[in-house]
Amino acid sequence: MSAIADTQTDAPIARAVAAARARFDQGATRPLRWRLAQLDALSRLLRDHTGRIEQALWDDLHKSPTETRLTETGILQTEIAYTRRRLRGWMRGRRALLPYTLQPASARLLPEPLGVVLVIAPWNYPVQLLLAPLIGAIAAGNAVVLKPSELAPAVSATLADLIPRYLDPGAVKVVEGGVDETTELLAQRFDHIFYTGNGAVGRIVLRAAAEHLTPVTLELGGKSPAWFDDDAHLDQVARRIAWGKYLNAGQTCVAPDYVMTTPDRVAPLAAAIGRAVTEMHGADPSRSPDYGRVVNARQYGRLTAALEKADVLVGGQVDAETLYIAPTVVRASADDEALMTDEIFGPILPIVAMPSVDAAIAHVNAHDKPLALYVFTASARTRRAFVTRTSSGGVAIDAPLIQISAPQLPFGGVGASGMGAYHGRYSFDTFSHVKPVVRRGHALDTLALARPPFTGLKKRFASFLAGVRSG
Repeated sequence: MSAIADTQTDAPIARAVAAARARFDQGATRPLRWRLAQLDALSRLLRDHTGRIEQALWDDLHKSPTETRLTETGILQTEIAYTRRRLRGWMRGRRALLPYTLQPASARLLPEPLGVVLVIAPWNYPVQLLLAPLIGAIAAGNAVVLKPSELAPAVSATLADLIPRYLDPGAVKVVEGGVDETTELLAQRFDHIFYTGNGAVGRIVLRAAAEHLTPVTLELGGKSPAWFDDDAHLDQVARRIAWGKYLNAGQTCVAPDYVMTTPDRVAPLAAAIGRAVTEMHGADPSRSPDYGRVVNARQYGRLTAALEKADVLVGGQVDAETLYIAPTVVRASADDEALMTDEIFGPILPIVAMPSVDAAIAHVNAHDKPLALYVFTASARTRRAFVTRTSSGGVAIDAPLIQISAPQLPFGGVGASGMGAYHGRYSFDTFSHVKPVVRRGHALDTLALARPPFTGLKKRFASFLAGVRSG
């Protein structure tokens, strides 16, 4: 049964959406003062309830408090501060130049809110990926309906309790629940839907949005590849790959999904990653307070099934009772069905031998466009080859994940890895419509040249515009 964070907790989903729309239609969300107040309130929520949020993430994902601050609440506070400082300028209409054929006239481009936005969040970063789109949506002046993931129940309950205490309860709604509640939400009319998750559900969201011609942002995932050939920095690269891969127990949409390298480098790289894991989490990562767990038994079963016939080079230990899978490195072939078909989304890293950079690029281009691509090389030619000859949501060179942490950069996929982008100004633009406002004065009525009857000067003028020689 759904629970709606509102004064009327037994109200149906349709009523919650209607209430948000009524609040928007009243004009309450449009003023700069309201937008700044909501951003400030969200920042206070994160500060006031740091411990409670960290406990919820520990309960759901065994995520350490420090990791939570680095990857969830810290990123949000940075995004809020960045947005708050620039919001007045983003809201200000800007002048647009018009062609001389329309003169004398003037034009402005005025960003306006879309209306009521639906944000559907995943379970892997259940705080950040629910609230980061919210920052952009309220900064743009929208009312918002939030749907936290039911697969992170402690976080969902915590945010459903806290958000209406801090944010405008008429304009920001939280709907808890599972598939039934999400299905009912998607049947409502929204002005934008923002979904983060997998491609299968993304297609369902897109089909539902088509019924109302609702624009959609899809932040999906896929198999984000990496290439390695930087022998001089083997241990440094291994530390960075291990950090990026095993953060949140590998349950990160932009984690390196697999690493390609030449056959002679497979064993040295695997050994170096093993040493890096020991540096981070000790000889037995199950005892580390900083290493997470798989989210639930279903995901655990999927991942351990993929390991059954794998050539394990590092790790491989599992414990069903605690949903523990050790940071693991396996040797895999490019056509390994268990490991190289779908996104792994867990702490298993295949290393795939490739004869050359060209072969690796061909492999990437033969599959869906990834959300991220990583290149670890000392060769400028190799870097240039991957950047110019492949397509992906983003590229990071010599370090994973860093491309998503700066509000100055857009984050989003391409093709099967998603559509649309957000963070910083890109979030504001995603949740805004830029409306052109044109004014034409009454003096010098040159528009007469466009009105019938078309004779003489008017014909010559039209021919001039079309680049046709009159005669």
